[in-house]
Amino acid sequence: MNMHLKFQIALGLLLLSFGSGWNVAAQSTDSTSSQKGEASGKPSAAAVTPATTDQEYRIGPQDVVQIDVWKEPEITRTIPVRPDGKISLPLLNDVQAAGLTAMQLAGSIREGLTKYLNNPQVTVTVTQINSRRVFVTGEVAKAGALSLLPSMTVLQALSSSGGFTQFAREKDIYILRNENGKQVKLPFNYKDVVKGKKEDILLQPGDVIVVP
Repeated sequence: MNMHLKFQIALGLLLLSFGSGWNVAAQSTDSTSSQKGEASGKPSAAAVTPATTDQEYRIGPQDVVQIDVWKEPEITRTIPVRPDGKISLPLLNDVQAAGLTAMQLAGSIREGLTKYLNNPQVTVTVTQINSRRVFVTGEVAKAGALSLLPSMTVLQALSSSGGFTQFAREKDIYILRNENGKQVKLPFNYKDVVKGKKEDILLQPGDVIVVP
């Protein structure tokens, strides 16, 4: 074996040894950091992910809210809003939530807790929006519930449903809506709306779009 070949083999072994040592060190550092995080009790990611960042969003029935009361773990909890629009909390019993923004609900809870706690710090986060939904059914690719986005229209909802099947009667689409406790039927001619002959319809929570 000549000297040049011996030098190449020795260099390769040296690089391989160095690379293996680097990988182990990196894993040890990550493991140590993870152990430090666990020991401090601090999660590596946010425990609560807000469902909306809209400060003006008003909570509705079946929405889920995270109630955080500083240094009061017995009161801190994640709870759904009942169909009657209220939530139940220790010390306060029933608290009206529907119709309020997260900040307004936090203020209401804080005011109620001042009778029992000294300067309570309350934070409310809406973690799930279940009250603002619309539904698409019939001859569409993906029927089901959709989250109602601000200023969402029928065309936008239909586009989120994957388009029509070959049997869809696009001129005979209609929206079922509850108004004052009664169900009304709003006709929607898809082809006329697309051509600009008729206006698109702004959706409301609970609307059902039927594609016959």
